[in-house]
Amino acid sequence: MRVLLDENLPHRLRLALSAHDVRTVAYMGWAGIQNGQLLALVESAGFAVFITADRKLEQQQNFTGRQIAIIFLTAQEWHLILPHVQEIAAAIERAKPGTHQTVECGRFQRTQQNRTNR
Repeated sequence: MRVLLDENLPHRLRLALSAHDVRTVAYMGWAGIQNGQLLALVESAGFAVFITADRKLEQQQNFTGRQIAIIFLTAQEWHLILPHVQEIAAAIERAKPGTHQTVECGRFQRTQQNRTNR
């Protein structure tokens, strides 16, 4: 299945999903393109699934009639995503055009120590 990773996700995820044809937004030359236009490009390029950690996309876009499936991850840091690669792969297998689903990967939280070390 053709899968596109948004620019907010680590490129290592592409390698972890080796059972699919996975590309990145940066590789496609689409970095910085806004959500609506990006989704149109993703569809016209023949991708079946778009994976992102951009929760604004869910609120800003209407997915009805879309030719792609969208998978939202709740984290974008590799150390949080890595333990959930199998769940992400399963979500890709379940993906149907016009649908969206969320894979819970946890959330990065700053500790008090991190805040004082900035």
